[in-house]
Amino acid sequence: MILRELFGTELPIIGSIALGPLPGSPRFGGELGAVVDAALEDARVLEAGGVDAVSLENMGDAPFFATQVPAETVASFARVLGEVRRRTDLPIGVNVLRNDGRAALAIALAFGGNFVRVNVLSEVFATDQGLIEGIGAELMRVRRIIGAERIAVFGDVHVKHATPLLARPIAESALDLVERGLADALVVSGARTGSPPTLEDLTDARRAGPVVIGSGLTAENAGMLLAAADGAIVASTLRPGGDLSKRVEPGRVEELMQVVRGMRS
Repeated sequence: MILRELFGTELPIIGSIALGPLPGSPRFGGELGAVVDAALEDARVLEAGGVDAVSLENMGDAPFFATQVPAETVASFARVLGEVRRRTDLPIGVNVLRNDGRAALAIALAFGGNFVRVNVLSEVFATDQGLIEGIGAELMRVRRIIGAERIAVFGDVHVKHATPLLARPIAESALDLVERGLADALVVSGARTGSPPTLEDLTDARRAGPVVIGSGLTAENAGMLLAAADGAIVASTLRPGGDLSKRVEPGRVEELMQVVRGMRS
């Protein structure tokens, strides 16, 4: 399975590094170095706590662009990722919000990333950024052209904070995402950040390919949800009050990883 190849373990846990506002975004604080320092601290705590990978997202840049982000976002994101890569050998993922998969792929290729997450790889979704169309046709061709086939593409199925323009069973959407969108792994989330997916959605999507939980995993529900999935991206539960602007807390990482280690054994 591709997840085992990427992360070297069963049930990989990917700790999310939610970047602070980058230059050009409305809430940027004026010093990119502070964003770098916060990301490095989160990476240190996550690795010390035993996660199997980290994934960077420009969460502080809301409101997000629907598709292409500006050059200052790409450059700033790349600087942060480059610094994180220098400090850790863990696999690293990139998610350029809301849906700039090409920028994510380019950053990952240039700075040693291992996978990218694309919120809308196929289908059309109504979101708070407007209508977003799948970018699979362009992205998979770009991945081939620039020699980035080693970088896995994680595609969201019925992505959070969005409604599909055409209502379809998640099993059908997942199958098309793999067979026609060429996703290497599927991400299944709840309706919003911090909301867990249903067991039914995880089970239905998993018939199409490996499934990574994209939101809402906690130490309390991990035993139930991970039994129906192949791994997870974890963000809000590792921070006080689920606030993504806060730093990752070591005790929260250890609590979750203790449950995961028990499941692996």
